[in-house]
Amino acid sequence: MDKRRRGVIPPRQGRPPEGPNPGQVTRRRILALGVLILLLGGLGWLAVAAIGGGDNSSSSAPTTLASTLVYRTVTRSTATGPVVTVIGMPQPFHVVFPEGFTRKQMADRVAAVAQIAAHKSKSRPKLSKRSYLAATATPRVPSCFRAKPRRIEGFLFPATYEFFQQTSSLQLVQDQLDAFCENWKQIDLGYARSKNLTPYDVLIIASMVEKETLSPDERQLVSAVIYNRLHARMPLGIDATLRYGLDIPPTESIHQSQLESNSPYNTRKRQGLPPTPIANPGLASMQAAAHPAKVKYLYFVRKPDKKHHFFTANYKAFQDYANAHGYGGQ
Repeated sequence: MDKRRRGVIPPRQGRPPEGPNPGQVTRRRILALGVLILLLGGLGWLAVAAIGGGDNSSSSAPTTLASTLVYRTVTRSTATGPVVTVIGMPQPFHVVFPEGFTRKQMADRVAAVAQIAAHKSKSRPKLSKRSYLAATATPRVPSCFRAKPRRIEGFLFPATYEFFQQTSSLQLVQDQLDAFCENWKQIDLGYARSKNLTPYDVLIIASMVEKETLSPDERQLVSAVIYNRLHARMPLGIDATLRYGLDIPPTESIHQSQLESNSPYNTRKRQGLPPTPIANPGLASMQAAAHPAKVKYLYFVRKPDKKHHFFTANYKAFQDYANAHGYGGQ
């Protein structure tokens, strides 16, 4: 039995299960077609009966009803063989949370998608920005994670989720926590533990990797810089943490007064990791945070293409590159 919560569309891992043989497929298709015909006929009769016993003026009602439904075939095994059931369900909507979104960005996305859903369905869904912020205000922890974090940030797994008119924000958040567990169980924490890092530390590192990288091949390199700086007892110097702590938009420059802030998220002044994740990372960044590249890099600075970084273990090489291209460094 599939134990995943309905509505979540997470990445699929591993080989797909072997399917039925051709004879079983043919029998299932014939049975499904028969059930579908009976179901559609029944829906049409029910729709007409509900509005007046088949009056010609209401002949368009069955089409209207059917157009609001999607049909899914569910197959279950019994002692006498497979049983195929066709279920009519309301047409779902979808909300997409990209990797690296913060809780607030997700709330804004919920607001935008809820507005689209209201326009298409002509009725207001239960999902809203206000209810999503309320549902994520307390530090709820997924069932697979042992920690007492200050915030829910980091656990709201980024993926595509289905929702319906009656889906609540609490249900959506629970789907995200369940999806987090489905992905987190794939992370091998052995190396991180050997470096005295907790699972929550790894999640924090994953959030920084997510915010600092645009190129997938740099995730493990950024992770390595974080590990190496922690080992050398150097401040991490990652501006993304300060932006998160002081709510500085990415379109604005960081001022000197902000760089001197005593915020616990100011990793230029404070050693160690920030107190919480600064975003909600995807599976790839989690894996990179648990398994950094085996390099000695301590510094990185953005290249002119604004997508890749220059990495080095030498401070002078780092400064020379930063000065030559007019960038600040990490």
